[in-house]
Amino acid sequence: MEYLTPVIIMGGISLFLSLVIIVASKYLAEYGPCTITVNDEKQLEVTGGESLLSSLFTQKIFIPSACGGKGSCGYCRVKVTSGGGELLPTELPYLSPEERENHMRLSCQLKVKNDLNVVIPEEYLSIKEYKAKVKESRDLTYDIKEIRFQLLLVDQPEFKFKPGQYIQFHVPNSKGEIIYRAYSLSSIPSTPGEIELIVRLVPGGVGSTYIHNLKKGDECVISGPYGDFFLHERSEADVLCVGGGAGMAPLKSIVYSLFEKKTNRKVYFYFGVRATKDLFYLEEFEALAKEHPNFHYFFALSSPEETDEWEGETGFIHLILDKHLKEDQEREAYLCGPPIMIDAVIKVLKEKGVDDDHIYYDKF
Repeated sequence: MEYLTPVIIMGGISLFLSLVIIVASKYLAEYGPCTITVNDEKQLEVTGGESLLSSLFTQKIFIPSACGGKGSCGYCRVKVTSGGGELLPTELPYLSPEERENHMRLSCQLKVKNDLNVVIPEEYLSIKEYKAKVKESRDLTYDIKEIRFQLLLVDQPEFKFKPGQYIQFHVPNSKGEIIYRAYSLSSIPSTPGEIELIVRLVPGGVGSTYIHNLKKGDECVISGPYGDFFLHERSEADVLCVGGGAGMAPLKSIVYSLFEKKTNRKVYFYFGVRATKDLFYLEEFEALAKEHPNFHYFFALSSPEETDEWEGETGFIHLILDKHLKEDQEREAYLCGPPIMIDAVIKVLKEKGVDDDHIYYDKF
């Protein structure tokens, strides 16, 4: 018992100090008003203490952030020429030595504590916020929905995007705060007044839960477009699309955009899911192939169930690609899916002679 008493006392002291730190960070770390100067022109007055990403969002300057500011995508890089302080350990994995030398920072990790000077690309400044209304929602599988939105364009510019880009959904949480989640567009640019998303329900996912519960007529807020992953129409090379799961969205936009423009390029589509319960758009792609002889598609099941009646390909999608893909042909490859899938597919593509410059991907 005599040994237990000091342990209890030390535990109490540690708990007390932890509470002091929490209270101090909440009430003492008041940075007051701060000024963010953008591109040496525009000055924004913000309240210190929030991340640079959040502070800019409140001023309607939308920086790409596929992870919603959680520090796991590295997309929200901006140049901070003064006031940013030292680089944080959480930033280092996402910044190359050259980017560090050029004062690039992750805006979701950098907290605004004082006046800042930042340099933001002009294309980011053109990203706008839009109100939208649910036009239609339908189940594609037990956990994936296709949702179409009508944009409420009131005193706003037309929403223009490139096939493959994404939007950010503005999701209110229980605290009345707005969080941001990224979703690729599955619609085509020729319908600027409407957008379509394909959203998988992630257990406990704030964004996907919110979107899955939207009903016809519900209004919401988005911003966009975002992203460097989009269709490049600079050659007549074959187009190769490879994806899995919710990675269907940008690839569908790319494929349908190509054929809307009556492309003569050969288009190959490879898509992997686990079992037949996860399959969707089979009939749509079959119809597309019948209409366009230059379109070829391959669906594959990686873990078919015993009850699945499936005569198609089985195995991981990169192995199916390896089996069918011929070597040393000119191609542009567009990939969307989990990082492990993307890395495996890139390895196959390089072995088949596809140049790095012709491989575009979006990991999620």
